[in-house]
Order: sequence, then C-alpha cells, then structure tokens
Amino acid sequence: MIGYVTLGTNDLNRAKTFYDTVLAELGGKRGFATDRAQMYAAGAGPMLMVCTPYDKNPATVGNGTMISLAAPSREMVDKVHATALAAGAADEGAPGERMPTFYGAYFRDLDGNKLCVFKMG
Repeated sequence: MIGYVTLGTNDLNRAKTFYDTVLAELGGKRGFATDRAQMYAAGAGPMLMVCTPYDKNPATVGNGTMISLAAPSREMVDKVHATALAAGAADEGAPGERMPTFYGAYFRDLDGNKLCVFKMG
C-alpha cells in the first residue's frame, strides 16, 4: 500500500511553514529531512513529503492529482480547512457532505497542489 506521497514545491522553507501549521491539526509532525525535502508523519501510517524537484526544474501541479488527508471527525475537517485557508491556501471547496458517507473539504497549498481533508462514515 502507500508508504508516502510527494508534493513538489518551489520554496521549501515556505512549504515547511505551511505544512507545519496545517498538518499539526491532524497530529502530523516533521520527520526525515534533507536539504531539498521534508517528510511529515502522524504515527506509523503513510507519510507526506514536500520537496524541490530532483531535476531542478520548477515544481508544477499535476492535473487530476490530489492528496487526501483523513480526519477523525467532521469538526476536524472544518478546522483543518480553515487553518489551511488562514495559512494562505486557496479554497477549492468548502466543507460539506459530498455523498452520504463522505464529508470533505478541498484546498490548494501555496504551490497550487490540491488537497482534500475528509471524514468517512
């Protein structure tokens, strides 16, 4: 299954500040790091890494690419979405029920990567 997901950034320090703030709401903390990458984890599950591209070309957004972050409650979905927007994210969809068992909210990080925070059930 998934071990980690990587998102490209053109400004690693700015990305770290953003993800320090947003992922803290879900228990995410900094883990492994290099001069061009920062890994985040919340326990033993899959990790999220932000990094500058290895080929040194600008990071770009993948059309149709989205990372989804699981939340323990609908209230936490609301909180993470609000935190992301306050940290500079662009709104891609306010929190709400998308189908009977899926509550989600969408935003784009400072580099334009699309993320969803959701609660199933």
